[in-house]
Amino acid sequence: MTRLAPSAEALEAARRIMADCDRIAAISAREDGIERTYLTPEHARHDALAAELVTTAGMRTWQDAAGNRRGRLEGSRPGLPALLLASHLDTVPDAGRYDGILGVLLAVEAVSRLRDSAHELPFALEVAAFADEEGTRFGATLLGSRALAGTWEPGWLALADAEGTTMEQAFWDFGLDPGRVGEAALRPEDLAGYLEVHIEQGPYLEQADRALGVVTSIAGARRFALTVTGEARHAGGTPYERRRDALIGASRAVLDIEQIAREHGAIATVGRLETFPGGVNVVPGRVEMSLDLRAETDALRDEVLDLVLERIRGFCAGRRLELTVEQIHAAPAVRCAPRLMDAVRTGIRATGDPEPPELFSRAGHDAMALAAITDVGMLFVRCADGISHHPDESVTTEDVALALEALEAAVLEVARSGTGAPEGGDRR
Repeated sequence: MTRLAPSAEALEAARRIMADCDRIAAISAREDGIERTYLTPEHARHDALAAELVTTAGMRTWQDAAGNRRGRLEGSRPGLPALLLASHLDTVPDAGRYDGILGVLLAVEAVSRLRDSAHELPFALEVAAFADEEGTRFGATLLGSRALAGTWEPGWLALADAEGTTMEQAFWDFGLDPGRVGEAALRPEDLAGYLEVHIEQGPYLEQADRALGVVTSIAGARRFALTVTGEARHAGGTPYERRRDALIGASRAVLDIEQIAREHGAIATVGRLETFPGGVNVVPGRVEMSLDLRAETDALRDEVLDLVLERIRGFCAGRRLELTVEQIHAAPAVRCAPRLMDAVRTGIRATGDPEPPELFSRAGHDAMALAAITDVGMLFVRCADGISHHPDESVTTEDVALALEALEAAVLEVARSGTGAPEGGDRR
């Protein structure tokens, strides 16, 4: 399609945003890449920088009880529910510089551009820079947004990092009281909705030659630890007909998982596979493997799971192998609210794209947590080759400028179309 041309003002703001992405990228626990995790010195440094940016944008700012950086600009009168614009500043190991970070900076810049008209809005504007979305340090994900949503689990405080430091101790070391984390929670009546801008983390916008897209839903995910058990025996001395090779069962399972998921439109990944006892001359007696299963709907995801397990169990039985399955994570699919999808669509149209593409997010986002208490909407920004969670993560200044214009227009559309009150949609 014809290249869209953002305004000169938006391009100037986008250049500032790109420079701030570079500033935040320089905050890292490693010299050979980017890594920022929860309740660490790097968290403190990116929080201080976010506080500076939020203050410059004209907002009142504070760090909440979960360590998130927050900002607020009042609407037509003090105390109104807030339209929350947010994303995260933490990273995976060896990360790119735009996943999460771009969404936070776009939110801050959008509020700055809306500052003069904020007194006319039927809601306040709030920004949140979530301190943990990735779960890199302690394993549990969406910690910052779950705290805001009031779905924080007290048992998380007992989780330990790779050095054995518990989350509870990390809170104290950071200067926060773990017993007060519940004070970060918002009530449904505190919010007029939630909007998040994020890089797509997939290739579909680039394939369509489009800068921006409307997110329709976020995939529901379930994760499992699978164990295939056979019998470890001498590789040379055990005839094939006597073998109970667990790796044969696991290998067939990997192939079946991909085949079934592709046939049914789901997404399945085996990211970890470990054999025991692990000798080169020993028939593997046990294999432990992971399974990450996602789909646009919970029903499809669970249907594929049933088919996968049926197929694996059948093959294992024929090989005299045992399969055990332990679920280690579950997150329901989330549908974006139609009114916020319409606002995002209107925002993208304001940039000159008459028919914004719609996508469902195959990756998880903080919007999933906020959906427990309010309507959510998301805007995707094209990223080069769909690469994310990698140093090659890349966006263009022009696309960032268009995203800024679209976000600003979306906020104004939410205000124009009504009071911004949630419509009671899907909050699974």
